Amino acid sequence: MTDFLPLLLLTTILLLLVLGLVWFVVRYQRMQLRQQQEMTQMQEAAQQQALAAALVAQEDERQRIAAELHDGVGTILALAKLHLFAPGSPPAPEASALIDQAVAEVRRISRNLQPATLQQLGLAQALRALVQAVPADNGPDVRLEQEGPLGRLIPPHELMVYRIAQELLTNGLLHAEAPHIVLRVNAVPGLLTLTYSDDGQGFDLAALEELPPPGPHGQPVGMGLINLRSRVAVLGGQLHYHSEPGVGTRVEAILPVTLMPAGTLTPTFILHS
Repeated sequence: MTDFLPLLLLTTILLLLVLGLVWFVVRYQRMQLRQQQEMTQMQEAAQQQALAAALVAQEDERQRIAAELHDGVGTILALAKLHLFAPGSPPAPEASALIDQAVAEVRRISRNLQPATLQQLGLAQALRALVQAVPADNGPDVRLEQEGPLGRLIPPHELMVYRIAQELLTNGLLHAEAPHIVLRVNAVPGLLTLTYSDDGQGFDLAALEELPPPGPHGQPVGMGLINLRSRVAVLGGQLHYHSEPGVGTRVEAILPVTLMPAGTLTPTFILHS
């Protein structure tokens, strides 16, 4: 019996060493996995920050250009028209019409770059104005449907949702060739669902999946669907496509949003820090 004691002791020690080694390997693998997950989260957070910074810079540039168009080019055109009809100068109706057309075009571009309706009246009225701006005589029938009350959002979220709706509608008008377009807004506390649908020519979803993920490099922000995906990603939302050739298209953006606190004054849209 005593001859087995050293062997039993040695077996026990070896078993403990094996168990300790297994525990160490498992613990090391878990630690490596946790570090990889943390690194992935940090990379995703950095990408989101870079996307947000790029889009904020874009909006700041839009505001600057809108202000220069309104204060610079608009003023110059107004002065040109005054000089055109100065005393002693022969009237030139064609020149006056061209200047009026240029002034109207500058105002239209300025409104698109910096939507005053959004700042003054909120997202619901701005979306309604966006839909009503589509010509009824030579364009598709565009309708806006709203489910649930839509309060004022914090300025960055309100502007981002408006840009997403604007991008969806612009893409539809340019590419869908649809007789009917519906933009639907469904709002609940903390979440806004924006749904675009049309009965146009549709597209191949497989080709859409080949697009690169949104990012601050590579494809410039403002390139159709890339821009749309980037804006949804900045809000931490989800974007779902449903389409096939000849059937039409449905795009659903599910967006986490933050309401303005009750009693807050009309927000401003100065986005830069």
